[in-house]
Amino acid sequence: MTALRKVTVAVTGLNNIDSPGPGIPVIRGLKESKEFDLRIIGLAYEHLEPGIYMSDLVDKTYMIPYPAEGKDVLFNRLVEIYQKEKLDAIIPNFDAELFSFIKLEKKLEESGIKTYLPSLEQFEERNKSNLPAYGEKYGVNVPSGTEVFSISDLDNTLKSMNYPVMIKGKYYDAFKAFSLEQAVSYFTNMSEKWGLPVIVQEFIRGTEVNVIALGDGKGNLIAAVPMRKQYITDKGKAWGGITIDDKSMLDLAKKIISKTKWKGGMELELIRTTDNKLYLLEINPRIPAWVYLAVGAGQNIPEALLKLTLGMDVKPYTKYDFGKMFVRYSYDMIVDLELFSRLTTTGEL
Repeated sequence: MTALRKVTVAVTGLNNIDSPGPGIPVIRGLKESKEFDLRIIGLAYEHLEPGIYMSDLVDKTYMIPYPAEGKDVLFNRLVEIYQKEKLDAIIPNFDAELFSFIKLEKKLEESGIKTYLPSLEQFEERNKSNLPAYGEKYGVNVPSGTEVFSISDLDNTLKSMNYPVMIKGKYYDAFKAFSLEQAVSYFTNMSEKWGLPVIVQEFIRGTEVNVIALGDGKGNLIAAVPMRKQYITDKGKAWGGITIDDKSMLDLAKKIISKTKWKGGMELELIRTTDNKLYLLEINPRIPAWVYLAVGAGQNIPEALLKLTLGMDVKPYTKYDFGKMFVRYSYDMIVDLELFSRLTTTGEL
């Protein structure tokens, strides 16, 4: 029997709450690998991220600085953690942190820590504010959209649009506005939360569908699973979904990965209209929180991503099970206050 390869991998996104991060489902996929003997290091921003306290999944957690504190502060902290844990790889899972991790990719590798991320150019060209140009460049249907920087900008933009419209945050959150008053309220909340610009996007009626995909940076599609949202929260998050047999969605993922030579995980958020057209609403530049559905359908995307990160050969997945559902749920963990106190005092647990 071949010995399992020992690997220490750090994962962010442990906030498994009503707007869940991808960290815990990524870890669940990694833990199901039959090729690795894994030590999982959690990287957390908040002391109450539930994944910190899931000791069956996370071996140890370290607090790391918020992206707003700058990449140099982040790098110094990651080096401290590396010296204690000898990290082989990091899988970052938040849009807001990716800019810093991409900028640090070479320095991290020189320090012994590998990542597998899109280039800065790839990351920025799929920004929500750049989506119309992206659609034109790559031949993809996208809703019309405009970035706004003030309430007067918003007012002027809405004069030429029909309600409802989608108001989207720079990194996260999207709300449907049926009036100027609603639009102003959403704009104010999201500009305070995520900064400017806020994006105003044409509302496309249809069925919400998503594709998770993994690219090798050379134009090859390593994995892809499409799903239809079955239950959506008020924050627009899928709380239930089902894998579907949809060649057109897979073809779109293959086209985008091939033309952009995307490196790493991505999620395509799509709408299928009643006349069967697919519109690309946004591209999330990392693995989504519903990734464990892909694992359950036969494509262990977290494992494949880790293999690519470590420079191992990865054969593309060619099939998946459709008709597989996920249903998300919440439960209460009981945690000793002493653990929380230790984390807040020392920055690790």
